[in-house]
Amino acid sequence: MLETSVRLLRLLSLLQARPGWSGAELADRLGVTTRTVRNDVERLRILGYEIHSTTGTAGGYRLGAGKALPPLILDDEEAVAVAVSLHAAAGGTVTGIEETSLRALTKLRQLLPSRLRRRIDALREATLSVPGRVPTVDAGTLAVIAAAVRDRERLRFDYRGHDGEESVRTVEPHRLVHTGRRWYLLAWDDERGDWRTFRADRVRPRTPNGPRFAPRPLPDGDAAAHVLRGAGSAALRYPARVRLHAPLEVISERLTPAAGLLRADDGAAGAAGAAGGGGCLLETGADSLDDLAAFLGSLDVPFTVLDPPELRVLLRTLAARYAEAAGPARG
Repeated sequence: MLETSVRLLRLLSLLQARPGWSGAELADRLGVTTRTVRNDVERLRILGYEIHSTTGTAGGYRLGAGKALPPLILDDEEAVAVAVSLHAAAGGTVTGIEETSLRALTKLRQLLPSRLRRRIDALREATLSVPGRVPTVDAGTLAVIAAAVRDRERLRFDYRGHDGEESVRTVEPHRLVHTGRRWYLLAWDDERGDWRTFRADRVRPRTPNGPRFAPRPLPDGDAAAHVLRGAGSAALRYPARVRLHAPLEVISERLTPAAGLLRADDGAAGAAGAAGGGGCLLETGADSLDDLAAFLGSLDVPFTVLDPPELRVLLRTLAARYAEAAGPARG
């Protein structure tokens, strides 16, 4: 039988591992009686842990959120994951949490055994973070948006469009989506009567929030795909649709979700036919046609521009310029 202090830590770890346990399950895991489990639960409650219990055949124990932050029990992999996440947050896309993340990382590192500190230090020393040029979003803004999504309250905010025009919007917030480069709010726009995608770094919330609303079903049921499609169109100056003559699985390995919405296009064989697979369609966009052309060229596969026409004109101009720079063919 485990010593009481060790058993309490083990019990706490089990309660944190999943939403609910029956008394018999906990007793079996700990090698004690259900009466001992009840006594140990009371000891944890005295220490400040909020543990809910229910009776009956479906009864059991569930760890709740207390008024104060109690100690957490993390296994090795969980501790490393938290440390890596804190390190990434210190230089990520959310402003206002850099110093807080570093403080939390320092505290966690001091508590870790040496074997885990070595793993985390090795990862930190071997990793080089390159600051991006994408705008960061204020942590307070994300918190306000997330609370409105959670509570299903209408959100009012000032919004700056990609053309610099300011407007006041009233929306039913559905979900926050992080593409890896930017944060977006997917919401139903009351005034426009349609779904809209907003860049969170351009949102300035107005308080208090509006009245509660009944959530609407998304037309396609996929918030991430909806945002990626919106991020490649309304949120950028030059939205584009491109047919890539290569199999979907090949392109999927080269692109991150932030690049745009990628889907199969079996009707376009093109160069993909020889590779034994259909082509694919990419809905993407950029604030510059030059950036779009450079991005598509970097994919190193044949492609056909469906939209916009201005991109086709630019590609013809670049093709003529490159051909002239290369000079006449030899041999």
